[in-house]
Amino acid sequence: MNHPADYRGRRVVVLGLARSGVSVAKLFHKLGADVVVNDKKDRESSPEAEELEALGITVICGYHPDDLIDEHTALMVKNPGIPYTAPPVRQAILLGIDVLTEVEAAYLISPAPIIGITGSNGKTTTTTMIGELLAAAGLSPIVAGNIGVPLCEAAQDASADDWIVAELSSFQLKGTQSFRPRIALLLNLAETHLDYHGGMEDYVASKRMLFANQTETDTAVLGWDDPVCRETAQGLKAKLLPFSLYERLAHGVCIEPPYARDGDIDDASSAKRTIVVRLETESGTSETVVMPVAELGLPGRHNAANAMAAIAACIAAGARPEALAEPLRTFKGVEHRLEFVREKNGVTFHNSSKDTNPTATMMAARSIKAPIILVAGGLDRGSDYMELLPLFKELKGLVVLGETRGKLERVANLAGLAKVQSVNAEKDAESTLREAVVRAYAMAEPGDAVLLSPACASWDMFESYEQRGSMFKQSAHTL
Repeated sequence: MNHPADYRGRRVVVLGLARSGVSVAKLFHKLGADVVVNDKKDRESSPEAEELEALGITVICGYHPDDLIDEHTALMVKNPGIPYTAPPVRQAILLGIDVLTEVEAAYLISPAPIIGITGSNGKTTTTTMIGELLAAAGLSPIVAGNIGVPLCEAAQDASADDWIVAELSSFQLKGTQSFRPRIALLLNLAETHLDYHGGMEDYVASKRMLFANQTETDTAVLGWDDPVCRETAQGLKAKLLPFSLYERLAHGVCIEPPYARDGDIDDASSAKRTIVVRLETESGTSETVVMPVAELGLPGRHNAANAMAAIAACIAAGARPEALAEPLRTFKGVEHRLEFVREKNGVTFHNSSKDTNPTATMMAARSIKAPIILVAGGLDRGSDYMELLPLFKELKGLVVLGETRGKLERVANLAGLAKVQSVNAEKDAESTLREAVVRAYAMAEPGDAVLLSPACASWDMFESYEQRGSMFKQSAHTL
């Protein structure tokens, strides 16, 4: 892709409204492009259309016109969630037109260096941590991407003295060409979004686009405990800064003493462990003890990994390790990720709606010490969910809903879980989720925990995981 300013007077098609579509459409219009925005949603479901039309931007809602893409189209910028099989996207590719995402345009106009964070689990928590840690260290972060402001807005507001801290999905990264973050983080990889990517090979390749244009002056932060992340290090040009729960690293961020891979997921020995930074320098190796693991504001071994990734990124950005301990002590997490909701008659409620794959659900559940009644289920992407079998053997109860409820019931039966209830979506999504909360509470006793951790995306019933989580919280508060 050329610089966005080079499209002055040329036709740019933005496919999909939403926040990123509106942001990138405004950018190209401001720079003089002939912008056309198209969304399959009808006009009533596209409140952003009026704002864009007031600027003189053409907006087409409700369908994809046959002549949307032609030989006069210079560029397509698509919403990351729109598949490459969509007819306008296929037509653009057939005509040799670049099909990119907002990330590419934001990078090309940004005066600020970018920290890009991706992975299957922990992106939002780690991104938010990095923002708070950089601010505490006296640096100037702008949190953007999948959380915070759209990247194009952040890039236009940023200065060379800022850091743009961007959570990035595989969908966004797949649509990049020259994107080059100064610091790139790949936290972990698990099977997810395979309906979009068609398989793990394309999913992994999309994630690795984060490192494709880095040079030896950049930094790559990799989760050293994940075999695919470790393989990614073989093709790096950037400086490697790994983090690990299970290995004593000569260079990187690690736990001392390391956890045992086959140990209890959150064993009591965490109280004896510390987070250590070791850096190889020209004069030898420096070592800094950042803090005890037990003092982290968020529980769970997975959150210790998130904290180490955030520490590595902040050190690469110039923060002093000793400045990071206090904000990590006070950091209490993000909405919809292991969020405490309320307590009623001795039963606690926890919202982890952002857990959209089985690995995330297992990590969330094993961070709660109480007996758990799990509320799970959602969009069916083809998994059999058998990896949840060990967790289901530990649950006190399970309430399932959504397209995957039958598959989850089957795994629960194989696990020998006696208390299982299925909620059919006979009513609207809010009523269905409320019924699930009522049934989960009925299974619980004082000292138990009701956890929403769906292990599935939300799009079968809800507009987003945020809407699902908010409805869960409302249902819990009105019991």
